[in-house]
Amino acid sequence: MSEHRIPTAGLHQWVVDLWLAAGSDAREARLTADHLVGANLSGHDSHGVGMIPKYVMSWQGDQLQLNQKVSVVHESGGILSLDGNRGMGQAVTEQAMGMGIERAREHGVCVLGLRRSHHLGRVGHWAEQATAAGMISIHFVNVLSKPIVAPHGGYDARFGTNPFTIGVPLPAQPPLVLDFATSAIALGKVRVAHNKGVAVPPGSLMDPNGHPTDDPSVMFPGAGGPQGALRTFGEHKGYVLAVMCELLGAAVTGGHTIRPETLTHEHAVWNNMLAIIFDPARLGSSTTFGHEVEAFVEWVKASRLQPGNDQIRLPGDTEREWRRARADFIPVDSSTLAQLDDAAARVLQARGKSPGPVSALATD
Repeated sequence: MSEHRIPTAGLHQWVVDLWLAAGSDAREARLTADHLVGANLSGHDSHGVGMIPKYVMSWQGDQLQLNQKVSVVHESGGILSLDGNRGMGQAVTEQAMGMGIERAREHGVCVLGLRRSHHLGRVGHWAEQATAAGMISIHFVNVLSKPIVAPHGGYDARFGTNPFTIGVPLPAQPPLVLDFATSAIALGKVRVAHNKGVAVPPGSLMDPNGHPTDDPSVMFPGAGGPQGALRTFGEHKGYVLAVMCELLGAAVTGGHTIRPETLTHEHAVWNNMLAIIFDPARLGSSTTFGHEVEAFVEWVKASRLQPGNDQIRLPGDTEREWRRARADFIPVDSSTLAQLDDAAARVLQARGKSPGPVSALATD
């Protein structure tokens, strides 16, 4: 499957203009573009502009609600419970994290619950928001959409990719950001592989009969055919972490866990998130924290390298390398490009205006 280079700045403006045409205010359109294009810049095409067609269908189905603000459900000191009101995840989560960071500044820690957000995107983005404020953050997220991941020892999908994320600031250095799906591979990466016509890594998928496969098409059978399932990473370890993300991200925050009774939407992807945000200096370690982290990082990176490796990478390093490589152009495969053009046409039909096809920006 061929790829096309889209100028990064042009793609960002196209996303802004698309959501302005759909009815987003300037802040929401900008935050959505910052986040989605930022995911592509970070090498995570699974959470980038390729999500827009699904967002547009969710908006057309009156599931995604534009220009929403979070509502405070409960607050008490360092506890903050918020409702995203089915709003654009990139906008309501930015607001929620900002409120949580302010609480952490005041109380030293904030336990933040956010429920009923539309897809909040790459969770590492929110850890980066916290680390930019000097905070450590830990995130447990569940994904309320069609079940796509099988429990360890089972064939039938019972939950989503349920991300787990930690961000740690470093003095005068980029932060450490651990951010991964508890499935062996994110569904968005399976979608990208399917659109490109390439295989996924071994051990990632099972076909509808429970047999291992590297064919991404088992997750996109079409016409109501039987769907395969993603496997969790690390066998039982990824599975139990996924269960904890489901319960802490949803049940604890007042959101829904993923069950047939809660799957009443066709296109939307809902997220619930529990985030723990705290100021490491308030633990009395302000004079030792930075030194100890830097000393450990230096020690880890001084390891002798195995053949085929050019350096020891720490959480967040790979994303920063991608950002440098994609600063000017972002590759988009032909299938995704066609889906984005269709999304723009849908907005045009619904609202009478759109930024036009993104394929017009392609340089090759």
